[in-house]
Amino acid sequence: MKKPDLPLNESARLSELRSFNIMDSSREKRFDRITRIASKIFDTPIALVSLIDSHRQWHKSSVGLETTEIPREISFCGHAILDNKVFIVEDAEKDIRFADNPLVEKEPHIRFYAGCPLRTIKGTNVGTLCILDQKPRKLSRDQLSILKDLALMVERELELTKHAIMDELTKIPNRRGFKKLAEQSLNLSRRSGLPSTLVYLDLDNFKKINEQYGYSDGDKILMIFASNIKKISRDADIFARFGKDEFVILFIDTPKKSIDKVITRFKEYLQRQLKLNNLNYEVLFTHGAIEFMAEKHQCIDDMLKEADNMMCLSKSTPL
Repeated sequence: MKKPDLPLNESARLSELRSFNIMDSSREKRFDRITRIASKIFDTPIALVSLIDSHRQWHKSSVGLETTEIPREISFCGHAILDNKVFIVEDAEKDIRFADNPLVEKEPHIRFYAGCPLRTIKGTNVGTLCILDQKPRKLSRDQLSILKDLALMVERELELTKHAIMDELTKIPNRRGFKKLAEQSLNLSRRSGLPSTLVYLDLDNFKKINEQYGYSDGDKILMIFASNIKKISRDADIFARFGKDEFVILFIDTPKKSIDKVITRFKEYLQRQLKLNNLNYEVLFTHGAIEFMAEKHQCIDDMLKEADNMMCLSKSTPL
């Protein structure tokens, strides 16, 4: 078995990794959604977001693997961070570097590994997005591109922890954060064929609510609204507060025909939470929904403009 070498910039690499203050943190849906998508697209039993610390490989997110960390000296990802290319082992049993590795000889019996390095904005490799299988595999050029797109999504999420792209009141991404994440998701939909639907939501008469009941109640409504968006969203979905009283959700792997049921459920949750918070008045909203079409939508701004127009046309008949 060959132990992974240390990168030449190991000291700076570790310093950069620790600047994220993410090691040993709890699981988060924003990372779990990416590993679940990876596992589904590549049909692999295991997908990981791994970060390489000084003596261990720690898993910020995992599908199909219960352990949260493994020794760095036996890790495949320790090898992957040594280069900027996707690191691939098509059959570990036939690779002299890994044939007698405990992860190959014992659980989880790795045969195939593909790991794309996760780079910071300084160009430092801090970990990988990787997929693993218990049978030999090969990746096509298109599959390699998809894996790289998914890794970019992880990198964006890591940067979210360091930059002001979260809405302070609602604790969800703001306009800037949404665009960064959504653009990567659309690239994924474009390459993989997964359906995506953008929903633009606007609170009706929110200015009057602030004037009649006060800004404190207005803030409570916005926080409840954001909280309920989290409830109806799945791990793969991306959402944000887009303006003062506007919110957006990009539903991944969801066709437009499924949205009506989701919005109905959202309205039920919203009214229930308003009553629980002693806000005994009805809060209405209007929405517009657009399904991604690769030949029509070149970027997320194209979808946002179209969904906003649809929402405005529906404004006279709010839910």
